[in-house]
Amino acid sequence: MDSIIKTPIIPIKKTFAKVKGAHELNLEAICIFAATGFFLDQDTYWKDEVVLRPATINTIDENGFLIESKPWFQWHYSPRKISFENALQEFTMLFETIIKEQTQNKKVILPLSGGLDSRTQAVALRNHPQLKSYSYAFYGGYPEHKIAKEIAEKCQFSFQSFAVQKGYLWNCIEELAGINKCYSEFTHPRQMAFIDKFKELGDVFSLGHMGDLMFDSFKLPQLTFEEEVQEIMKLFLKKGGLELATSLWNSWGLEGTFENYFGSRISDLLKEFDIENTNSKLRAFKTQYAVASWSSNNLSVFENELPITLPYYDNRMCAFMCTIPEEYLTNRKLQIAYIQQNAPDLAKITWQEKKPFNLNNFHLNKMPYNLPYRITNKLKREFNGLLGKPFIQRNWELQFVGENNEKHLKKWLFDSKLKEVVPKKIIQQFFDDFKDKDAVNYSHPVSMLLTLALFQEKFNK
Repeated sequence: MDSIIKTPIIPIKKTFAKVKGAHELNLEAICIFAATGFFLDQDTYWKDEVVLRPATINTIDENGFLIESKPWFQWHYSPRKISFENALQEFTMLFETIIKEQTQNKKVILPLSGGLDSRTQAVALRNHPQLKSYSYAFYGGYPEHKIAKEIAEKCQFSFQSFAVQKGYLWNCIEELAGINKCYSEFTHPRQMAFIDKFKELGDVFSLGHMGDLMFDSFKLPQLTFEEEVQEIMKLFLKKGGLELATSLWNSWGLEGTFENYFGSRISDLLKEFDIENTNSKLRAFKTQYAVASWSSNNLSVFENELPITLPYYDNRMCAFMCTIPEEYLTNRKLQIAYIQQNAPDLAKITWQEKKPFNLNNFHLNKMPYNLPYRITNKLKREFNGLLGKPFIQRNWELQFVGENNEKHLKKWLFDSKLKEVVPKKIIQQFFDDFKDKDAVNYSHPVSMLLTLALFQEKFNK
């Protein structure tokens, strides 16, 4: 008997279905994965398997094959003639309604950061009777947890801070591969460093993913279609990603060039969006393809421990966004105004992205007003560097750099089944470039090769 599966506008989980074809690796899809960090559209590792698209109603037969797929929602830009004050009032009512529905009578865990998304949630959850919060910082990095702690103290939340330790990845990488099925790389879900602590904090997460994309703008002028395609390609490609994908494409003898294939895929998908405004179209496109495939996949780490809720993923929030003038979504205006109006004490706390400024004076984050902070911060980093304490900004710096990390990395890259699908000379080239040439530019290719190595070991049998 056939079954019907309706997917949400922004799925939290991937739903797989079978399609006719040979059970062999989808090499073109893997090249895009290597370049961007996520599989595009319905792509998977296999030619005979697809992921159900967001916002579709799908008919699946008794053997798991996809028979039909129809959209029930399409992204649009239909701005209403509405004042900012009324838009803010509507956002407030909708956001707080969603938060209440998701968290009422539950013990809530709220991850706090120095940004705006979780701070906005903190406002809505301020009077929740059962809430515990936490934050983390990189060992040797910016103390983001101090901003989070200040937010928690203002809201009278219980608070705990964690440190992302050097080399934690190697103790949990196989567990993480089992959780995310190797559909995203392993250095982004930093919560794996302290995942065993979650269950003692509560019974449901309230997560702020997607807010930064939903309530900001790309701030681009109106572009031609061809320019929009190029902009999306630049937006999706990671540093070193194009180089790795091209190397794999050529080594596998695929037809044409990777860059042309990738551009053609983006162009075909973009044609499906009936949105004239460039910024709105790119937001919708990124939500449909990057958020659903990349951000959502990393949610599996949280969900492996406890149920998760996401106010910005709610279908009603997506529909609301489509009717708000782009001007109101630029520069986080709605979120900032919501915090200023409902929790002015939280607006006075440093905004990490604009440090040392806050939500009331971040417009001063420019020369010459930010010069004293920039000079002091640079001197502090240089001094710590001389003391052998380099400043850590990215998780891969803690997981890939150093003698012990290198030993584990080399084991997975060179002593695994990765060489059965990726020529050893390519593995060696990107490892050497990472180690000796440009670690920042080649960290992504190395991380993707590591992901493919775990896939080969655990899933390609």
